[in-house]
Amino acid sequence: MFDFDAPANLLENRNILITGASDGIGKCCATTFAKHGANVVLLGRSLEKLESVYDEIEAINPGKVIIQPVNFSSMHETDYQGLVKSLAENFDCLDGLILNAGMLGLRVPIEFYPSDIWQETINVNVNSVFHLLKASLPLLKLSKDARVLFISSGVGRKGRAHWGAYAVSKLDVEGLMQTLADELEKTSAIRINSLNPGATKTTMRQAAYPAEDPDAQPTPKSLMPVYLYLLSKQAKSIHGQAIDAKEFDPDKYLPLSQ
Repeated sequence: MFDFDAPANLLENRNILITGASDGIGKCCATTFAKHGANVVLLGRSLEKLESVYDEIEAINPGKVIIQPVNFSSMHETDYQGLVKSLAENFDCLDGLILNAGMLGLRVPIEFYPSDIWQETINVNVNSVFHLLKASLPLLKLSKDARVLFISSGVGRKGRAHWGAYAVSKLDVEGLMQTLADELEKTSAIRINSLNPGATKTTMRQAAYPAEDPDAQPTPKSLMPVYLYLLSKQAKSIHGQAIDAKEFDPDKYLPLSQ
């Protein structure tokens, strides 16, 4: 696993928005980024869980966290616009966007996939990403060194039987990342990448593999060196890449073309 000795002030005064921040990898990102000086805005479905994360961060680094409960399955474009408008009233720019929220849906053949679950999964995993990105881009462009990280999956790199809407949604996310990265490479300071965390001890992983021993998987904390590096100045040349956290080696990525 990649190791990175991140200085305590690595993210000092950087404003980072994290979706799916109430649990699992998103929660770990929230607490880790705040420990390294970031102002974090946390979106999640469960207010109770968000409040617990808020209390944890406030005890470590007071005044560095804002929480907002959201339900991506039912939000409209105007809701995303209102959300980002409120961010602009609190911050002069957005330096990071971690698109972590996700819904597993069902693991059944496409032939038998329920249409309502399909639509909900696509709304949470794809449409919310598009709408939040679209609304956030003006605020991201105000940053001198913004980063957007799409959270992908192994089934987002190659479709797999019985993964249904989840696999299709992650394939869509990879396409959105590539398209946006190509648009922004020479026109802004925003760097765009996707990251596949790999097998990790999370609630979603347990739901997908109920017979698996969760303690046999790495914890979200073990992934944080990769996340921190991708937000650091050292990663400024990494753009438009589909990255696997478990095999991450920054030396394999060439600088952006001039």
